[in-house]
Amino acid sequence: MSAQTDPIETLSPDQSWELLGTQELARLVTHVGDTIDIFPVNYVIDGDGILFRTAPGSKLFELTVNADVVFEVDDHTDTDAWSVIVRGHATALETDADVLRAETAGLRPWIPTLKHVFVRVAPISVTGRAFRRTPEPERDGAQEY
Repeated sequence: MSAQTDPIETLSPDQSWELLGTQELARLVTHVGDTIDIFPVNYVIDGDGILFRTAPGSKLFELTVNADVVFEVDDHTDTDAWSVIVRGHATALETDADVLRAETAGLRPWIPTLKHVFVRVAPISVTGRAFRRTPEPERDGAQEY
């Protein structure tokens, strides 16, 4: 985080990717018609994309109807926080070579369920912001504009 007085810092794509690599739980946002859903997923970074596993169900169905997704990851401490948003296209891996490669990425389900479908999010944009967590400014008195 910079030494600026602004408590919000825009992160570069490289900084955002670096932070994505430090976590393993995200929220996947899908959109089909008037329905917007949010699913927690565990993930790994895979080159210039993101991998997660799923099973047949609403998440996979929604991705086949509309592959456009938002993928959000964040973290915080007592003094700092950050959030990274990946907008992209999610597609289930279909070729044997792609699935075999994904199986070596170290991605394991968090819960003991069978999740045989690997999905790759190909980013269109990656944006991030970091925040300094400081006390709220005084509400009384003259405010700076």
